[in-house]
Amino acid sequence: QVQLVESGGGLVHTGGSLRLSCAASVRMFMSYAMGWFRQAPGKEREFVASTSWNGGSTYYADSVKGRFTISRDAAKNTMSLEMNSLKPEDTAVYYCAADRGMFLSSSPNYWGQGTQVTVSS
Repeated sequence: QVQLVESGGGLVHTGGSLRLSCAASVRMFMSYAMGWFRQAPGKEREFVASTSWNGGSTYYADSVKGRFTISRDAAKNTMSLEMNSLKPEDTAVYYCAADRGMFLSSSPNYWGQGTQVTVSS
């Protein structure tokens, strides 16, 4: 059973930074692709970023490209999302997600419980 637990959300001012982490209950490196989605109030959940099962490939939504960086630590069995130059429109609940295989699908099978990120103007 894959369990994902996010941490690192919080309140930050516009232009600030936050780092989200996702810890997995099973070995993820070379087994599962991982990524982040987010859902703002009144909006559908949307893709933010993903990394392939070995961390060799990364993908970003256009809205976060150049500001967010996704990475994974095989030794710690974690994935992180470094978020810089945050904007009020980045405010959302951020979800860690995973799929068995090389790449993350648009509808991942495994989800964390979510962590709130709020960016004040």
